[in-house]
Amino acid sequence: MTKRTLGKTGLEIAPVVFGGNVFGWTIDQQQSFKVLDAFIDHGFNAIDTADFYSIWAAGNQGGESESIIGEWLKQKPGKRDDIVLFTKVGLDMGISGHQGLSKRWIMQAVEDSLKRLNTDYIDLYFAHWPDENTPYEETLAAFDQLKQQGKIRAYGTSNLDATQLQQSIDAAKQINVPHYQVLQPEYNLYDRQGFEEQLKPICLEHEIGVVSYYSLASGFLSGKYRNLEQIKSSKRADSLGKYFTARGERILNALDIVAEQHHVQPADVALAWILTREGITAPIASATTVEQIESFSKALKLNLTADDLGILEVDSGWSNSYKSIK
Repeated sequence: MTKRTLGKTGLEIAPVVFGGNVFGWTIDQQQSFKVLDAFIDHGFNAIDTADFYSIWAAGNQGGESESIIGEWLKQKPGKRDDIVLFTKVGLDMGISGHQGLSKRWIMQAVEDSLKRLNTDYIDLYFAHWPDENTPYEETLAAFDQLKQQGKIRAYGTSNLDATQLQQSIDAAKQINVPHYQVLQPEYNLYDRQGFEEQLKPICLEHEIGVVSYYSLASGFLSGKYRNLEQIKSSKRADSLGKYFTARGERILNALDIVAEQHHVQPADVALAWILTREGITAPIASATTVEQIESFSKALKLNLTADDLGILEVDSGWSNSYKSIK
C-alpha cells in the first residue's frame, strides 16, 4: 500500500485513517480490538482519537477511546512504531479547568493521554476546537515545547475556519515556531464549501497536511439510511438529520449509479472520491465491523473514471470542482 506524507510532519500514513470515536461508544473493547486488528492487517497504520471520546455516551467520563487503544497496544509488543497515532486536546472533560488550549491544561492533558494510550509519545497532537480565551501563541508554544521534549512528533489543529487558520499561521511566525502542520476539517461529498473555497488555498500555500473527518457524513453516504424514519433508532440520529434534503437525495442516487457500475458499495465510492481531491492527504473513516474495514481497501483500489467524477460532481451541487481533481 502506497503511503502519503502528511504535510511537513515527515509522518507517512496509509490513505485512510481510522476514526476512533466509535471505541467505547458504538462498539465495546472486544469488538474494537477485532476492528483494529483488521485495520492493521489490511495495511493501514494511522489511528485518530481524542481525550474527549466518548464522554457523550451514558456512563462515560472521557478517555474511553484512548484507553481501549492503549489496551490494544499492550497486546502488540514491538508494534508501536508501526502505528501513527493521532489524539486531541481542548474539549471540556467535565472537570473544572480540564478544557481549552492553555499551556497549563495542554501540559497536563498530554500526560493523561500518554498514560491512557500506553505510549511515551504521540505522533500527531491536535488542538481539537478553537479556544477564544487562549492566544494562538500560547498554544503553539506549548505544542512546540512538547515536540522538543519528544512527547509529540508533530502538531495540528481541527475545526478552524480560514480566518482562524491564517491567524494561527501568523502567530507562529511571530514567536518563531512551526505553524500547525496538519488540519482536520469536516469534508465529504455533501459538506464541501468550507474546505474547498476557503481552507484549501491556505493549506496548499503553506503545505499543511489535511485529514478530513465525517468522510461518510456520519454514515449518510454509506447509503444505509434512505429516509428520516430509518435513523430514529440510530445513535447518530442527531447528526444525520441535516443530510435528508433534495441535494442529499441526489448525492445518494449518484453514489448508487457509480457503485453499481463498479460492483461496489456507495461508501467505497464516497471514500474513493475524497482520495481524488487536491489538498487531501487522507480521509478519516470509522468502522464497527471487520467488513467495513474491507470497504476501506476496496475504496483504495477503485479507479473512478472522468464520467464517474462528472456524475458525482453534478449531483453534489458543484460546477467548478474539476479544477480540484488530481
